Amino acid sequence: MPSQEVVTTKVVVHPLVLLSVVDHFTRMGKIGNQKRVVGVLLGSWRAKGVLDVSNSFAVLVIIDAKPKDLGLPTEAYQAVEEVHDDGSPTSKTFEHIPSEIGAEEAEEVGVEHLLRDIKDTTVGTLSQRITNQLLGLKGIHAQLREIKDYLIQVSTGKLPINHQIVYQLQDIFNLLPDMTQNTFVDSLYIKTNDQMLVVYLAALVRSIIALHNLINNKLTNRDAEKKETDKKTDIKKEEKKEDEKKDEKEKAKAK
Repeated sequence: MPSQEVVTTKVVVHPLVLLSVVDHFTRMGKIGNQKRVVGVLLGSWRAKGVLDVSNSFAVLVIIDAKPKDLGLPTEAYQAVEEVHDDGSPTSKTFEHIPSEIGAEEAEEVGVEHLLRDIKDTTVGTLSQRITNQLLGLKGIHAQLREIKDYLIQVSTGKLPINHQIVYQLQDIFNLLPDMTQNTFVDSLYIKTNDQMLVVYLAALVRSIIALHNLINNKLTNRDAEKKETDKKTDIKKEEKKEDEKKDEKEKAKAK
């Protein structure tokens, strides 16, 4: 910890911390049905204003072991002095800090192997991709709903105006495409039609290949049946010839 006061701008939590918290929560839940666990997080200052939490034994971070909402299961806060407008003495309060999940190269390899072990092999890759996209859309919907609730509370006077948040929201809206422009709509339609054309051609090619394989299978089965029939016919002819030879020999002996 540096001697001078450093303003924390972001907290980076390593996967090892999350695994330790979940393991602790699971063990305590089996013992006494605990709904919350308390511990200490250890870390260091990785960069200016960035706190790197790499081990766990949360002073700054609260981790939800069973998150109900989509998104990161971490929330970071720091104690700050709150100045009141009425001239009353300042008081301590908690200020939210952005947090993210970061990992070193060795941790990434370990987490990848862990996810590979717990991966459901009965589920196909397509269903997993669709599930991931659905979860991403649900996360975006939850964030948009949170922004809507915040703006409603600001407009009704329940919350004070935070110009920094308003600036960030304005930047987000400026990055959105203008759906009213005809050029954008035409470009979107063209791109969508091109993608659908590729999908349609791929479906046609797959159908033709499947039909070709079916025809080859039919021809192969027909040739195999024909060979089997010819083989049985040849065996019957040989048996007939042998029977005729035996009859001739018996007639010759009888004379």
